[in-house]
Amino acid sequence: MQRPNFSLDGKVAVITGASRGIGSAVAAALAQSGAAVALLGRDARALAATADALAAAGCRAQYFCADVADVASIEAAFEQVERSLGHIDILINNAGIEQVCASLDVTEALWDRIVGTNLKGAFFAAQAAGRRMPSGGSIVNICSLTSEVGIAGAAPYGASKSGLAGLTRALATEWAARGIRVNGIGPGYFRTALTESFYRNEQWQRTMLPKIPLQRFGRLEDLGGAAVFLCSDAAAYITGQVLYVDGGLLAAL
Repeated sequence: MQRPNFSLDGKVAVITGASRGIGSAVAAALAQSGAAVALLGRDARALAATADALAAAGCRAQYFCADVADVASIEAAFEQVERSLGHIDILINNAGIEQVCASLDVTEALWDRIVGTNLKGAFFAAQAAGRRMPSGGSIVNICSLTSEVGIAGAAPYGASKSGLAGLTRALATEWAARGIRVNGIGPGYFRTALTESFYRNEQWQRTMLPKIPLQRFGRLEDLGGAAVFLCSDAAAYITGQVLYVDGGLLAAL
């Protein structure tokens, strides 16, 4: 009986938005599972700190500055990764931004900034990776609870993350013949720089926590196993899916 293969030995993984939060945690999980990781982001100092921490733990990690809202920047970064680490096997589309704003106050500039980063950026990063995966690979898009449910004050963000779930299914269908699997991870409530304002509100925490069947908020390490699984051969027959890592929140709604 063959054991599931969760190893990422010999794989090269690109993680966008990798300097902190979910991106950093997922990068660490992939690196600890054997992948060489390329950390992409805009903050060189934070990226360097993450890369140094991984290297100190015996992992292979390099960082490359890139802005996923700029298609030329994406392409340049992927070219650098390919020259430095070789062929690309895995992409984690994690880079994302949010700004809570009433829908009637959303400006064109705010819409373009959020959707341009979260959806447009993810598409063109996937395109850059897909062009460099001649023998197949795995792409994981970091979606959101708002890929499934509406949240007041998050119209541009929700639109971008709903679009990302749709993009996941579309690319999975189109690229299956090329051996590229495309899936998503939908985090529940995790404390990151993006969600810190919620956690500072004790009333929000008291209201939200009872809605989560597992009765706790997510820990960043909860996402690492899901990412490793979806990127590994253990998930070889899984594509076009979004795995919600939310403590059962969506199931209970």
